[in-house]
Order: sequence, then C-alpha cells, then structure tokens
Amino acid sequence: MAMDVRPLRVPAYRRLWIGNGVSMFGFQLTAVAVPVEMFALTDASLWVGLLGIAGFVPLVVFGLWGGAVADAIDRRRLLLASSVLMWLSTLGLLLQAVFQVGSPVLLLGLVAVQTTAFAISSPARQAIIARLVPTSLVPAANTLGYTTSTAGGVLGPLAAGLVFSVGSVEAMLPVLYGVDAVLFTVSLWATYRLPPVPPIDDGTGVPRRAGLASVVDGFRYLATTPVLLLSFAVDIIAMVLAMPRTLFPEVAEERFGGGAAVGWLFSAIAIGSVLGGLTSGWMSRVRRQGVALVVAVVGWGLAIAAAGLARQLWLVVGLLAVAGAADLVSAVFRQSMLQVYAPDRMRGRLQGVNIMVVAGGPRLGDLRAGMTAAGFGVGFAWVGGGVAAAILAVVLVLVFPALLRYRAPAVEADSDADSDSDLNSGSGSGSGSGSGSAAGPAPGTATGSAEPAGATGTGPVARAGSGAASGQPGGASG
Repeated sequence: MAMDVRPLRVPAYRRLWIGNGVSMFGFQLTAVAVPVEMFALTDASLWVGLLGIAGFVPLVVFGLWGGAVADAIDRRRLLLASSVLMWLSTLGLLLQAVFQVGSPVLLLGLVAVQTTAFAISSPARQAIIARLVPTSLVPAANTLGYTTSTAGGVLGPLAAGLVFSVGSVEAMLPVLYGVDAVLFTVSLWATYRLPPVPPIDDGTGVPRRAGLASVVDGFRYLATTPVLLLSFAVDIIAMVLAMPRTLFPEVAEERFGGGAAVGWLFSAIAIGSVLGGLTSGWMSRVRRQGVALVVAVVGWGLAIAAAGLARQLWLVVGLLAVAGAADLVSAVFRQSMLQVYAPDRMRGRLQGVNIMVVAGGPRLGDLRAGMTAAGFGVGFAWVGGGVAAAILAVVLVLVFPALLRYRAPAVEADSDADSDSDLNSGSGSGSGSGSGSAAGPAPGTATGSAEPAGATGTGPVARAGSGAASGQPGGASG
C-alpha cells in the first residue's frame, strides 16, 4: 500500500519531480495573492471574477496550440522557453507589488501571460515524462506527481493565509510573489538539466507542423480512439455533474454555522487526494485500468452524494476526502492510459486536449451546481449531481464497453534506471498489438501503443504525469 517511489530512481524524472513539487507550492502562494490583491485594489468581486476569464481563455486556446507545438519540435526547448516566460510573468507580479502600481488591468494582463505560458508548457512537460520512465512505472510516476501537486494545493494556501496574518496586504504581497519567483527557479533548473527530446521518427515521412491542421489531426485521432475518448467522457461527467464546491459557502453557513467549516469543506477533497497518494502502492499492479477508472468515477459520485446527505461536519469532510482519494485514482489511471495508449507523435496534442478538459470541466461543474441549487435547492444540486454522475458513467461504459476491456500493456520486467535516459534511442518498433500508428491500437486489446526507448533504452516508453494541471492563479485545477 505504501507509495511506489521507484520512478525517483530515474535522475531526469527525479529532478523534474522535485522542480514541479517545489514550484507548485510557490505557485499556490501566487494563486491566493492575486485575487487578494485584486480585491484590495478594486473592492469589487466582479474584478476578482475577471481573473478567471483572464486565465481560462488562454488556457484553452494555448493549451491546444502548445500541444501541437510539443509534437513538432524539441520538447525540452519548448518547455524551457515557456517556463522562462512564466518566470518573467511572476517577476512582473513581484515588481508591480513592490512599486505599488495599483493597476487592475495590469494584474489581469500578467495573469493572462502567466496562464499562456503555463498552457504552452504543460503539454510539453507531460509528454516529456513519457520518455523518462518504463511502462510498468507509469501509474507510480503519475501518483507521485499528483500527490505532490495536491499537497502544494493544501499547504500553499494555508501558508499564504499565515503570511497575510502577519501584516498588511500591501506589505505581504511582495513576500508571496518573491517566494514564488525564487522557488520557480528550481523548476527552471530541472528543465535546463533535461536532455534533448526531439520528435521520434515514426517512419511515415510526414512533416511535423504546429498549426491549426495539426490541432485538428489531434482531435481526429481522438475521435477514432474510443478508449481515450471514453476516458475523457467519464471525467467530464464526474466534474460537471458532481463537483460541489460552489455549494460549500452556503452549506457551511446553513448547516454548520459558518466560521472554519467552509475551510474544511474546501480542503477536504485535496486532503483525501494526498492520503490516497500516500497509500497508492497497489496502483502499479493494476492492469485493468479501464475498469479501475470507471470504479473510481462511480466511487467519486457516490461519495459526493453521501457527503451531501450528511449533517455532521466531520462526516461530510470524511466523505469528501473519500471522494478526493477516488479522484486521485481516476486521474492517475486516465493519465496513464493517455500516456501509454497514444503514440508519441500524438501525446502533446492529446495533453493539450487534456488541459482543456481539466480546466473546463470543474468550471462547468461550478455553473451547473449553482444553477441547479438556484432552481431546486442545495440538497438536490449536491446529492442529485453525485448520483447522476455515478449512474451516467456506468450507462456510458456499458453502452460503449471499449473502456472496460482496456488493459495496460504487459511489460517484461522493466529494469530500474539509475542514469539519465537516452531519449533518442530505440528502433521505433512497437510491442504486442500496439503499433504506434496513427490509428492506435484496436480498442479492447490487451496492449496500448508501444513507443521506443524507455528509461533504460530497452523497454517501451511510458507517460508519467507531472501533477494536476493547475492553471492560472485562482485555481484552474481539475
């Protein structure tokens, strides 16, 4: 049950994991500081809400484009360039706070630039990890990334709250932005230390391009790949129908008298995800990942519904934590399937689609919950959404069973790497029935697509997630 830490034996992955974990903590400081500063400048929640728009639009647009670029050029160069842009935008936040510029428009612009850089870098970062660890360690690498990112999502806001309790907003903003800028240099260092990650020659002779046609090719591939399409569909169902966070303030006030209750409600899902990650050793041994994904989504929906029925705060928090653990399992297996099933030449574009789903699903869920609560009451919006998500997920996979038939590829004992990967080696041949062709492996086969050159240069590559895709300050996390 203990967390599987074998991916940390791969030096390149270990450096990237450390960089991501440290920078995520700093990023969460900024995620709290930006809306606090905006409200202090404008005294209007409308301006705070505009931060969401300033972050969401670039996340969708440039996430798709960044995925196409990641499939066309050296991913290390793209990641390094976009990370530098993100670092510069953080320095911009620091400087405007130090000199007390006091411009809400400038703040919106800096958030948009920062989110644009994140949207471009994220598909490349996740696709790079696909070339670092052996296939058998994909779930473990994903769990490590998600757990550290979620831990940053819990600890960062708490630390920001403590900092703001020390002094005035104007005095503490430079501290938070400065710490974020310093910590992000660790991520820059880890990216700089990566070896080159050029596109793998797939033998088709088709030139790699990064325009609109490339993005369309990615969607076309996804549309012809039921396993991946269904994995996205069940995640959208879970987030749109069963995300209850919009209801937390009202429930905290009406059921539990306000106060600290709202903080517990907002942190409970993340706490469950962290605890789920710390007891995730079993996940590396699961081959029927499609079934595991569906069970996790159903578990999420039922736990959310049960939490909506509970009347004791400790019980609600406990059930939300169970839902958070199920969400981690769902995210790990969905990402693992996406990484292994898709050929390397498509991974960047599919990660771009993943960014769009991860960012958009919870926001649509917030809108759904708020509208349903306004029309039918909080209880129906919360409980009904959870039950509907569980039922619809089951119906969907029974009607389209490709996801239930999916199994992770059988791997001959991958050796544990203790040196940096040769990311350019490999013959380009696949294993089993996964050919790595544009059409991908047949739905329901026992293998995913196999790509050349794993961490040791001998096994098929895998895809390891770097963590939850948290977007702009204000929380674009799924």
